[in-house]
Order: sequence, then structure tokens, then C-alpha cells
Amino acid sequence: MMALHCEKGALAFPQATSLKYASTHNQPSPKMLAMACGPRISSSISRLRGLPLLRRGPKSERRRKLTTVATAVPLSRQFTSVPGFTQIGEPVPEGVNLSDVVKSLPKGVFEIDDVKAWKTVAITLGSVALGYAALAVAPWYLYPLVYAYLGTAMTGLFVVGHDCGHNSFSKNQLVNDIVGTVMFMPLMYPFEPWRIKHNTHHAHTNKLVIDTAWQPFRPYMYDRSKGFAKFAMEAAMGPLWWMASVGHWLFWHFDLSKYRPQDVKKVKVSLGAVAAFGVFALLPLLVMTGPLGFLKWWVVPWLGFHFWMSTFTLVHHTAPHIPFKQNREWNAVDAQLNGTVHCDYPAWIDFLCHDISVHIPHHISSRIPSYNLRKAYASLQENWDKHLNKAEFGVPLMTTIVSECNLFDDKKKRWVKFDKASRDSAAAARESSVA
Repeated sequence: MMALHCEKGALAFPQATSLKYASTHNQPSPKMLAMACGPRISSSISRLRGLPLLRRGPKSERRRKLTTVATAVPLSRQFTSVPGFTQIGEPVPEGVNLSDVVKSLPKGVFEIDDVKAWKTVAITLGSVALGYAALAVAPWYLYPLVYAYLGTAMTGLFVVGHDCGHNSFSKNQLVNDIVGTVMFMPLMYPFEPWRIKHNTHHAHTNKLVIDTAWQPFRPYMYDRSKGFAKFAMEAAMGPLWWMASVGHWLFWHFDLSKYRPQDVKKVKVSLGAVAAFGVFALLPLLVMTGPLGFLKWWVVPWLGFHFWMSTFTLVHHTAPHIPFKQNREWNAVDAQLNGTVHCDYPAWIDFLCHDISVHIPHHISSRIPSYNLRKAYASLQENWDKHLNKAEFGVPLMTTIVSECNLFDDKKKRWVKFDKASRDSAAAARESSVA
């Protein structure tokens, strides 16, 4: 997530060549096993397993009761004590494919409605205009509230462009390209580079090396790093998670060498659009208002947008029980249905961000427009509810993620902490609980 490189390779990002990788084989994976992460969860499971042993009786009776408890309590219920999560999805059964889930959705959720699409544009532009009007008249002590609102409203620009990138805004490709490019320009986000990268993310969600939304740090990266590199990892997957998308923005979207020759022309058009906005809008703003005015009118709202970009990206696919997988182990339905998180946010955030947090149906099919996501989610709840991961945005959730999901150990297939001593003690506690 941070745009940082060293001789050991990319930190938090896949290698640059991974964008050009196209997997043509969708290998079957073994049934995903829920993974206990951290001594707190392990100890909870240990206590559940120990309950039947409190009763005295013949060995056969004790064994029978122990088996009853192990099979009667779904794994998802054992994990609901994880702070911030209201449900941990059960593994998807063998034989279920992503196409089965897609076919279960009502056909109406895929329909594009031009009126509803342009309504999202009007809501976003009106909300951003209102935020800037408030910033112009608000006293300084109200700036935090104004910026919280304005940064969220600016995120709506991205979400509208996001629909355009998936061709779910309009049935007309040219309209999608133009609207997406224009909505991204105030954010200095090149539309076509993002679209290419983002489509790779959807095709390879939570796949090690290849997923381009973000890649987890590994224990060997952290243990071998020193100085600023180690600090950057601790910050990106710790207290400064909300800045991580700035590094991602810089790393992925401005380097032509990361894109295939046939895509370079469109990438250059997007880069030209962003450059034009910088020259004809941001540069005059800087000249007219000075550095402090530039910070007030553009930089701080832009950082508010990146707060949500970082948060949404992290929350949607990161949890103690959700693993990243190697290509040979990866399975589409596991990653999209069971490896994506639905998170409940305050209603005003969902309104300004056009329900981007209703994220599981978006990963089931990116053809679903933002205004149909809730209808699609209701269908998933009706047909696949026990496999869904659910959370509530707040301090408990973010504390769980930034404290439990620091490094991903692909050998042990679980998240571990930065501190090596904590990793070792957690492993020992887990082995003790199993024994």
C-alpha cells in the first residue's frame, strides 16, 4: 500500500510486472478452512472445546458430548466475538461456483437506469458544491466537521467514476469513458490506469502477488527491513492506514512501463486529462491563494478522500480470518463471496459514497450499478447469508484490523503481528490449545 521499494522487492505492492500477468487457469482450491488469528480467538475456541470436559462420566460419554459441541456450533459463530465483526462467513461448500451465486441474483440488479445514474452525478456535484460553500463561510473551529463532510462528498466523485470503469454507469462506452475521466480529474486520479489496475483486482481478489488493490506485507519483508522501510510498514498497516492509498495512487498510476503496449495510448489520454486539471485549475488556485489557501481548498479535502479510499480498500478485504492465497490455491467464489466484507457505515456516508460499502455484490458481479447494490445484497442475504462476512465501522473494527492483521504469513496461511515475539507466543498458544 505504501509506494516504497528496496532491493528486496516491493513493499505492500505486487511487483510491477504483475499487472501484465493474466491467469488463464482457474485452478480449484481445497475447501477454505477458517483460520484462528491471535491468542484471544484461540483461547475463545479453547474454552468452547473445553466445556464438555467439565462433566464427569464414562470416557465414551465424554467423547460423545465433545463431538456434539464441535459439530453443533458453526465456525462462524465461534468467531463473532472478534471486535467489529457481527458475522464471520462459513466456508463455501465444495462444488459451488461463482456463476451459481451470480445466477441466484435477480436480473433487475444488472439493469442500467440512465436517470438513476445521472442522479448520482447530481448528488455528488451538489454535495461537493455545498461542502465548498460551507468551507467558505465556516469559522475555523468548524473546519474539522466541514472537512469530514467535504472529503466524503469528494469520494462520491470516485464512486461515480468507479461505475464508469465497470461500464455500469451507461450502456454507451464513450459516455463511460468521458464521465469517468471527468469525475476523476479533480482527484488527480488517471481514469484509464486505475480501470486497468482495478479490473485486475476483481479478477484476482486477495491473490498473493497478483491482486493490484493492495498486497500484504510478509514476515520476511518486515524482518529483513530496517529504518524507514520498517517504519513505513508499521505505519501503513497501523495508525497511518488512512494514508496508504496515497502511496498506492503514486505507485500504480503514472508509470507507463506498468501497462501493456496496447493500453498505453488510453493511459496517456488519462494522464493528459489529469495534467490539464493540474495546470488549468490547481496551479491557478495555488497562485491566487498561496500555499495555505491551496492546503485549505484542495489538499485537505483530497486527503479526506484518501482517508476513505484507504479505509474502504482495507476493510473490504482484510480480517483475521480472511487469507490471501497463492494462485494454485485460489478460488473465485471463496475470494468474492467469502473473502469480501460487508461493512455498515453511518447512513450519511453511504449516501455520499453511493453505497460503495455494500461491497460483496459488487465483487459477485461488477456489472451491478451502485444504485442496485442494496437490492443485490438483500438477495445474497436470502440465499447465501451464512457465508457472508459482516462488520460495523468504528474503533473496534479498525483496532482489530490494524492490531491483528499486520503481516500475512503465506506459509502458515494466516495473519500475524509485527512483533516477532508476539508471533512466537501466539503460535505457542495455538499449539497448546490444539494439544
